[in-house]
Amino acid sequence: MRTPAFGDIAHLGHVELLTSEFEKSRWFFTRLLGMREVAADGDSVFLHAWDDYERYTLKLTAAPASGVGRVALRAASPEALERRVRAIEDAGRGVGWKDGEQGVGRSYAFTDPDGHPMEIYYDTEWFTAPEGEGPALKNQADRFPGFGINARRLDHVNYLAKDVEENGVFIEQALGGEPTEQIRLDSGEISAQWFHFTNKSYDLVYSADNTGSTGRLHHIAFATDTREDILKGADIFLENGIHIESGPHKHAIQQTFFLYVYEPGGNRIEFANAGARLMLAPDWRTIEWSEAERAKGQAWGMKTISTFHSHGTPPVGE
Repeated sequence: MRTPAFGDIAHLGHVELLTSEFEKSRWFFTRLLGMREVAADGDSVFLHAWDDYERYTLKLTAAPASGVGRVALRAASPEALERRVRAIEDAGRGVGWKDGEQGVGRSYAFTDPDGHPMEIYYDTEWFTAPEGEGPALKNQADRFPGFGINARRLDHVNYLAKDVEENGVFIEQALGGEPTEQIRLDSGEISAQWFHFTNKSYDLVYSADNTGSTGRLHHIAFATDTREDILKGADIFLENGIHIESGPHKHAIQQTFFLYVYEPGGNRIEFANAGARLMLAPDWRTIEWSEAERAKGQAWGMKTISTFHSHGTPPVGE
């Protein structure tokens, strides 16, 4: 039965990505993904994917080691924000209120049980294109870039976690997330969960960190319009010396057509096209995959590469 908290989070808002190769990463996101730079502040730049409605999509920050910084979720209303903050505080995970950045209003900072920095907010500034550079269609946030892979919007974040189940309980109870699919090992342990907050198939994912570390990133993902964008992207990355880890293939879990690459800082980036797959059932039943079913790999395409289960950022033991 769906909990009353479901729907209090509207969607994944924006992500901070840390990179040890700042200028190269900046080139990757602006020239190869087609994102617009909207602001710079200190060691960070703020980038916008062309059809994200908010002012920025990605905060790229120079750091000694690559990885994920804060991940921000937009609440569905001011009242929903207050409800989720109370639940986060009741769970003992709260850090406190802070000022937002680049048009984002007051935000409440917290961590998940694995230590990933997160925040929740409601007030936000919508993106406005510079004079003379707006889209031809008024129902589109920005003009179509027409180069690179043309990343349309931020899609999801996949965290690595020491304890997937502990983090999942927090996401369900404090944030109202619902697991749409999960993997259960023969031992009974849940090794991965995919969570959504509204009708989208998933927004946050937790995968078991085989190193036993905490606070690491598996990947962040951007949505494209079509599979052809992903196929074209593979050629673009090949021509520009970007490491293609896996794909293009089709996942069995969530059915996404995908491509995984490493941006110059070493962070894994996914490009995904899930078509029109939405979770419309108000009584959605979590799809569970067994260890044997997961071992079969992708729906089709090549076998899952070993680094998919070992690589994360920041790197461990390197």
